[in-house]
Amino acid sequence: MANVKPIHDKVAYGAALARIDQLMNAAAGTPEGEELDILTTLVGAFEEATMPVDFPDAQTAVEFVMEQKGYARQDLAELLGRSRASEFMTRKRNLSMNQAKALNKNWGVPADALLA
Repeated sequence: MANVKPIHDKVAYGAALARIDQLMNAAAGTPEGEELDILTTLVGAFEEATMPVDFPDAQTAVEFVMEQKGYARQDLAELLGRSRASEFMTRKRNLSMNQAKALNKNWGVPADALLA
């Protein structure tokens, strides 16, 4: 196993990613497989600490769910009301709490994204 060290900066992060690429086919239980496990854990911790993932805005989240579930704008209009759906999707108006709850309950849009 190579000399694995904590990842504190982008240089070490890049080196760890390069080493992970080299080890991707390592068998579990081998020294290389163990090194791969350790490096992926370290890379994950570094990414979580330095590259937080923000929720998308409400419109983007709704568009994503619509695409994934095959919903059309008409489906959104039926849920929110035609003019409200249009104003929301064109970013002219925010969702009301009841609309956010309906999107979360009926379509599974994450509440964090709807309320961001």
